[in-house]
Amino acid sequence: MQKYLLLPIVVMMCAISMAHAQEKPYLDLQHIYDPGADAAADLLKAEKQAAASNKHVLVQIGGNWCIWCKRFYKFVREDSTLNALEEKNYVVYHLNYSKENKNLPLLKQLGYPQRFGFPVLVILDAKGNRLHTQNSGLLESADTYDKEKVADMLKQWSPDALNPAYYTNQ
Repeated sequence: MQKYLLLPIVVMMCAISMAHAQEKPYLDLQHIYDPGADAAADLLKAEKQAAASNKHVLVQIGGNWCIWCKRFYKFVREDSTLNALEEKNYVVYHLNYSKENKNLPLLKQLGYPQRFGFPVLVILDAKGNRLHTQNSGLLESADTYDKEKVADMLKQWSPDALNPAYYTNQ
């Protein structure tokens, strides 16, 4: 008789466990940017990683204080299409801009992208050459981002899209 009483409890525990397994992974939105990072060294590391994997570097400039920076990070991570596009084509680096560390020398090298507000996206090739600066305000839709606009931007500045062979083989 006790076996039959335990069965519903075991079934319920399994169902709860499966429901938790299907939940989205936890995103730490309070620590996207590292104010104490050596941004110049980290960016060089990202460029080397991009060169080794035939990708570009996507520099997301902002801070943990920035609600739109958090929204963009979450928007891309939680959308499987956008996340896949980003992972396939880019090494992502989150460059801090805050009271503690504005990284002004590095931002000067990148053409002062902070003038567009935050987050601002800068795409570099694997050698560190700036290819594009994206005002993320142009990717917004109401109080979030527009999936199609973000996807287009990620596709248009991907290594494949900037490779002349890509267009002659189509």
